[in-house]
Amino acid sequence: MDSSDITSWIDANLPETILLVGGLFAVLIAVFYAKDKDSWKYKGMMVLGFLFGLLMAVEAITTYGEWRLATSIFVAVAAFALIIRPFREVHFAIILSFFVMVIIYIAMGQFNGYMLFDQFDLTMLSEGWPRIIVAFVAGAFVYMITNFAEGIVKMFGKFLNFWPVLLILGLLCIVEAFLMLTGNGSIADYIQTLTQ
Repeated sequence: MDSSDITSWIDANLPETILLVGGLFAVLIAVFYAKDKDSWKYKGMMVLGFLFGLLMAVEAITTYGEWRLATSIFVAVAAFALIIRPFREVHFAIILSFFVMVIIYIAMGQFNGYMLFDQFDLTMLSEGWPRIIVAFVAGAFVYMITNFAEGIVKMFGKFLNFWPVLLILGLLCIVEAFLMLTGNGSIADYIQTLTQ
């Protein structure tokens, strides 16, 4: 089997391959974390999982509607879990609000001599304390909104990245991929037959 055969097989079985590899990453990350969360194996696997999670997310977005709903959900949830893992402790709200403050502060320098509707001189906003206060208020507003959004994302991220949950998620992805590869449908099909 040469590389072109492997490539054509992956193309023909793309969702299954993505689920299988993503599931393996999730399982290995959970296992290495449980063994030693400070090891290079865990950290390296987390970086590789993040990169593959990005690929999973791109594929899930670009092929939306072509895959079964259950497959798309598994891919999306696994991609989210792999992508968010390295950033669980990063406070994006603070970083983004500080960035907005700096941009607003710089942009307000353009108000020197600017007339709004040819009636209001905005020069006072281009210097001193008014410029600092407006930039600070804009940053605080962005912080409130992004902090709320960040809290929601991190809540789901922490749940999905709790290592036993990540291990189960990885195993579900592998089982889903195996069922699809063998032509036995999906986990959703088995759940549906059990509830009937």
